[in-house]
Amino acid sequence: MARKESRIAPGWWDYTTLDKDILDAAAALKADDLLKLSRDGFTVAMYDTVQEFYAAEALEYIEAWRQATPDSPAGICGPIGPVEQLPIVAQIVNAIGLDLKNAHFWGMDEWVKDEQTVPDDFPISFKKADMDLCFSRIRPELRMPEKNLHFPGIDAKPYIESWDKARCVIMQGGQGEVKHWAFNDPPQRIGKYVDTPPPPSEYRKLGTRLVDLHPLTMIQNARTSGGGRVQDVPFQAMTVGPKETWKAQCVSIWHRGLDDNPLGIRLTAYMISKKMADTSVPMSLLAEHPNVRFNYLRPALGKCDLAI
Repeated sequence: MARKESRIAPGWWDYTTLDKDILDAAAALKADDLLKLSRDGFTVAMYDTVQEFYAAEALEYIEAWRQATPDSPAGICGPIGPVEQLPIVAQIVNAIGLDLKNAHFWGMDEWVKDEQTVPDDFPISFKKADMDLCFSRIRPELRMPEKNLHFPGIDAKPYIESWDKARCVIMQGGQGEVKHWAFNDPPQRIGKYVDTPPPPSEYRKLGTRLVDLHPLTMIQNARTSGGGRVQDVPFQAMTVGPKETWKAQCVSIWHRGLDDNPLGIRLTAYMISKKMADTSVPMSLLAEHPNVRFNYLRPALGKCDLAI
């Protein structure tokens, strides 16, 4: 039997194709209910202030980089969205004199225009944000070698191979309104997946690749990065895949209340806790990862009430 049609983008899969009972159960969750969703392999944490939240997020970089040695290089895969942690990362590295010569960093994704990843001076380039807000602020004598900085290009092979050159201690991310991590958006409703979405086992085979973005992702990025100028936001990107994600020892997701709505940040925790992996909600596939952390800014949880 075919699942219902999306209420957002017919022709695509997304969370609005789920049973209403699942959505209603997630909407009913309060802050303390979210904490109770923790289980073996899935931890839920709450932060009461913005300062604690971004400091804790920045410290994950330090946690990963302090494990790097000449015989066992290690690093972190990081997002753009949020970005507020990035200057704090540089500040801590400089303050404690952390030598990053054996450390690695993987960027999660990059925009694609005219069949090429955007240049470093593109206003909303993810690499540009990482460099400007973090890596260029680290003292030169402490910086990691350029060869240890990995960003996905239109030729994905070098980036994919870099995942076997060092241990990824943590993959850090946010959550988009379409419930993605990186740009692992829900698939289109085409071919043999017209009536039901692809099984999680198929989606997890996907590696770093060129993706077409779900319409909701386009709108979100125009809102958060361009004042609504959807006409100037690329509709394609290179993104790290589930295949690389499962090489990370831990996946840590940070919910600051800006990138997704109150229902969305509850829904994915509910599905992961209950081990309900469904590719219409890509983040829910992390139910099958052995070590996932969800981090919430408590004042930004919002409410799921219907009200004017």
